[in-house]
Amino acid sequence: MIIYPAIDLKQGACVRLKQGIMDSAVIYNKDPVAQAQIFEDLGSQYLHMVDLDGAFQGQSVNHHAVENILKATALKIQLGGGLRNLDHIARWLDLGVDRVILGSIAVKQPDIAIAAAEKYPHKILIGLDSKNAIVTTDGWAKTANISLLKCADYFKNVPIAGFIHTDIAVDGMLQGVNIEQTMSLAYHVKVPVIASGGIKTLEHIQRVHDTGMIAGVITGKAIYEGHLNLKEALSLFPQ
Repeated sequence: MIIYPAIDLKQGACVRLKQGIMDSAVIYNKDPVAQAQIFEDLGSQYLHMVDLDGAFQGQSVNHHAVENILKATALKIQLGGGLRNLDHIARWLDLGVDRVILGSIAVKQPDIAIAAAEKYPHKILIGLDSKNAIVTTDGWAKTANISLLKCADYFKNVPIAGFIHTDIAVDGMLQGVNIEQTMSLAYHVKVPVIASGGIKTLEHIQRVHDTGMIAGVITGKAIYEGHLNLKEALSLFPQ
């Protein structure tokens, strides 16, 4: 199981939100490159990045920060936020991003996500963010009126890299992952599922690991606030 430390970008800084509410943003580091280097120095090989401004505006906004991290580290980056068409996807993959995350566009125009996965096999992650098992879009601002599992069905027999699932209700709350809902998705599909939202402690990570079904966890706030020692977590759960 892979642990993905997270950098969420808002106006060029590393922030974290509570339950996806932009006004709840807390700045943890104004230098994303330095933060990425800290994660790398602690032993991480992977980085999860989301351009929060891009998610709302429908195009990459914090692209300079992402580009600088690509130049400064050897981290394998999975990037989401504002990727709305094949040109956006191609640009980031060409620049060296390991995988791109499609959220809103995958829900609203799944044909674009399917075309991207067919053009770039195993390079596309589908981000399914839900509230009460109903999918949301546009930076969690809108409800898509489709269930988590039904949305996942769009991508059966498509060569995606997997799914990232976030339960908005627990995101940033440090109360643990919604394991039941994430497991329901993992049982439903045949590709890896990564859990996001709610991680605080090593025990939370252990519970996810012990399911034997979830391929990874994303954690940010717990690291920034000192609840989770990333180096220790990486030693217990080798990448």
